[in-house]
Amino acid sequence: MRTWTLVVSICAHAVAIAAVVVAPIFAIADLPQPRRPLTFETIIPIAVPDVPAPARPRTATAPAVRSIPITEPESFPPDAPAPVADPPADFVAVGGTGVPTDAFDLVGDPVVAPPQPPQVRKDPVPVGGVIRPPTRLVYVQPIYPPLALAARVEGTVILQAVIDEKGSVREVRVLRGQPLLNDAAIHAVGQWRFTPTQLNGTVVPVVMTVTVGFTLQK
Repeated sequence: MRTWTLVVSICAHAVAIAAVVVAPIFAIADLPQPRRPLTFETIIPIAVPDVPAPARPRTATAPAVRSIPITEPESFPPDAPAPVADPPADFVAVGGTGVPTDAFDLVGDPVVAPPQPPQVRKDPVPVGGVIRPPTRLVYVQPIYPPLALAARVEGTVILQAVIDEKGSVREVRVLRGQPLLNDAAIHAVGQWRFTPTQLNGTVVPVVMTVTVGFTLQK
């Protein structure tokens, strides 16, 4: 029963397809007219006005130059010398020219002074033998330190000092002394002044020993 139903269905579909596809091929009648005809509207061109070209600028005419006749002079006046101012009275001397001496610049390179030779430091010479001790010119008395007075400390401080070419004292150091008295002795000896010492006619620094005593009054 099902087989007959399938065969019948296939035949029915084949007939329907043949009627839709094959029938228009054999048709000979004219095509029907469309209900609304197609119309084309007229295109109106847009008028573009012509643009005028700019006018050329007119060139200005130069004014006419009137010529002036040139007449050659018959003679020329003599050249007059430039006036020269009289020199001041204080610049003019007997037999002078009235021109200051600094009116002319010197020609050539300026004269440069030769460099000074470097000063060579002289080593101090110890006093003794040919070198005599210098003479003391300025003496400053040492001040007894208050702490040493309170502690009842007395004694002698031996210093070594350098006397330079001018007689000033420098480079003072303690050779032997008391801790409470050393600073007072150095401060006083540093203010002393001596005469310069000469060796073979040349001033030289010397090294000498200075003794400072501190004694309590009884």
